[in-house]
Amino acid sequence: MSIQFTNTLTKQKEAFVPLEPGKVKMYVCGPTVYNYIHIGNARPAIVFDTLRRYLKYRGYEVTFVQNITDVDDKLIRKANEEGITVKEVADRYTDAFNEDLRSLNILPPDIQPRVMQTIPEIIQFIEGLIEKGYAYDSEGDVYFRTGRFTEYGKLSHQPLDELQAGARVEINEKKENPLDFALWKAAKPGEVSWSSPWGEGRPGWHIECSAMALKFLGDQIDIHAGGADLVFPHHENEIAQSECYTGKVFARYWLHNGMLNINNEKMSKSLGNFILARDLIQHYGGELIRFFMLQGHYRNPINFSDDLLEQAANGLERIKTAYANLRHRLETARPQEPNGLAEEQARTISQLREQFIAEMDDDLNTANAITVVYEVVKEANLYLRNQNVGREQVEQYLSLLTELTSVLGVQLEQAEELLDSEVEALIEERTEARRLRNFARADEIRDLLSEKGIVLEDTPQGVRWRRK
Repeated sequence: MSIQFTNTLTKQKEAFVPLEPGKVKMYVCGPTVYNYIHIGNARPAIVFDTLRRYLKYRGYEVTFVQNITDVDDKLIRKANEEGITVKEVADRYTDAFNEDLRSLNILPPDIQPRVMQTIPEIIQFIEGLIEKGYAYDSEGDVYFRTGRFTEYGKLSHQPLDELQAGARVEINEKKENPLDFALWKAAKPGEVSWSSPWGEGRPGWHIECSAMALKFLGDQIDIHAGGADLVFPHHENEIAQSECYTGKVFARYWLHNGMLNINNEKMSKSLGNFILARDLIQHYGGELIRFFMLQGHYRNPINFSDDLLEQAANGLERIKTAYANLRHRLETARPQEPNGLAEEQARTISQLREQFIAEMDDDLNTANAITVVYEVVKEANLYLRNQNVGREQVEQYLSLLTELTSVLGVQLEQAEELLDSEVEALIEERTEARRLRNFARADEIRDLLSEKGIVLEDTPQGVRWRRK
């Protein structure tokens, strides 16, 4: 069976066939870095990290791009409130975002582009759309003509006339059509801005992802992913501007994860149930949060509560206990099982691996894949009831358990804990490395400490640290 995904574009489950055999170009929308990410932001990060891991497990060479939106109204407001630059705000919360990802055992992206670093490409992209008649300059703002793209609405499956009739937009006399969206925004007094053919300004939100995808992945990509809240208008607009610019299909497979609720209610600041990911990580640990997120199918909404987290913790403990028991029995295992029993165990292990792959092939069904991991635990525990067990068979169960949980990004062995004095020495070395502008070594130390469960916080008063 081949890998299959439910494609938002077609609303059907389709066999995955990449543009180039054996290679996958994957783009996932990242955060707007004006604050720490909330727990809802953590879900797509975990889900699509797992997809990336699985594609690599299945032998694909994956190029994974995740952008950072470091220019936005919210960043400008935050910078003005704190009396610092937009870049300083963005740098702080980009570091915090990447720190949270490490705590959730999420692999760093191959490329993490930022808007401020992509301005020339964005301007070039907009110029191309204007030349082709798909965009227009209006008093320093540049808008995309949605009416010129006859397939507008194909991702959200809404006809253009219905979108226009139902558009809840402020009256803007600069627009030819209420659905036209900004590609470039003329600078307001005091705002961060760049020079362009249309005057000082900055990019609109939607154009950045198209420009970054084009720059780092080319005209076409295999997988574009993000939360379901991005389907319209963000991803819809990406398709329109990208396909009008290149004349080619932008992304072949669109994957979207369902939303996260808190105690069966939508998460919002007004309801008082808004939870930052790092607060939850500090309380429960990143490993448990990751495991919990993967217990539901990624396309379905998921409900978060303390009771459900407790259930997930019990399940994770079952897996870790089985792993520890297998490690322990290695010490007393005899060299080899009798042939008949060895063959039986080998068949069982092979079948369990095949079941896991079948579930993950079926639209990344991590919920069912975890059920298979529980079956591995069950079979391993049954095998260990034998008075005499073979070393080879114990090693095979250990290997399978490690293999499958690694695909899910779940670590079974705890990192050796550093002493406080060792942490302080490493922080001192990192500070000196940064002073000498040896940022590679500074990042290496931060990553090492993160692996050991140490979270660093750079503050005006110096570096603070805490254990996860």
